[in-house]
Amino acid sequence: MSRIVLGIESSCDETGVGLVRLHEDGTVELLADEVASSVEQHARFGGVVPEVASRAHLEAMTPTAERAFATAGLTLSDVDAIAVTAGPGLAGALLVGVAAAKAYAAALDVPLFGVNHLAGHIAVDTLQHGPLPSPCLALLVSGGHTQLLRVDDVATTITEIGSTVDDAAGEAYDKVARVLDLPYPGGPPIDAAARRGDPAAIAFPRGMTGPRDAAFDFSFSGLKTAVARWVEGAERRGETVPVDDVAASFQEAVADVLTAKAIRAAREAGIGTLVISGGVAANSRLSTLAAQRCAEAGIELRVPRPRLCTDNGAMIAALGAHVLAAGVRPSALDLSADPSLPVSTISI
Repeated sequence: MSRIVLGIESSCDETGVGLVRLHEDGTVELLADEVASSVEQHARFGGVVPEVASRAHLEAMTPTAERAFATAGLTLSDVDAIAVTAGPGLAGALLVGVAAAKAYAAALDVPLFGVNHLAGHIAVDTLQHGPLPSPCLALLVSGGHTQLLRVDDVATTITEIGSTVDDAAGEAYDKVARVLDLPYPGGPPIDAAARRGDPAAIAFPRGMTGPRDAAFDFSFSGLKTAVARWVEGAERRGETVPVDDVAASFQEAVADVLTAKAIRAAREAGIGTLVISGGVAANSRLSTLAAQRCAEAGIELRVPRPRLCTDNGAMIAALGAHVLAAGVRPSALDLSADPSLPVSTISI
């Protein structure tokens, strides 16, 4: 007998509600994925304002859930389990989603699963490409996280093998966009500008790639600073900043490091499948270079479609379905959010 799982995501500036069907064979089918974003409210600040995000979640939660049920052609009484992002993320934003999920679970008398946002970014790939092989390697690249993860079981066993020591890749995109007077968030406008530019125009540094550096850790703070210094120098000399070339050269440095380290990690661990997920996974150069290098290395590449890469409720519903299928114990109704929840803790 199939089961319906409702997923709620509110870790940052997107209010996401997803509905999936868990089939008897363990496969997960996407039924609805509705998102309300407050990004425009944060744009003038150049970054997410936690209090603004929390208020936006409060206003958007019920309408977003209603749209999801309408899209799926379901009612609340059809729900068999509820999953909600319990961390990591912004404390106030997380609490809105957790409170909503607890209310639904109590009212419907169904099990509640407080799950990890980062694991959700991996689990969402199963909605498009089916079950994950065991083990597989995940490269998680988003606004707040850049990590290499060994995934033995997305519902129970994820191990971090590398992470950023300073700025995440997405943060670097936002900061470089500000330097180039491009809109926030910086990912899409830099990607668009880079398509018109020359990725070899400027030799920006590749962080954490020296012989004494940790093999699978990342650093993008130095790259961000190098871009800022280069632009400042051009302006000081009275030169017109070649925005497209700067964007392309910066993006090439990011994609080069991400893909090189991911391929190296997969080879050393003898893993044959790489999953790239998170908002930056939608970047055109990252996906193109990853496809090229994976093909050369004989590694299968899986990248969810762009809509599934960004924060959404479908990924939390998908993870909830896998956790439910694995027989993991549900969360208690006194569940609380954990803004610093480690990726190894898949459910609370």
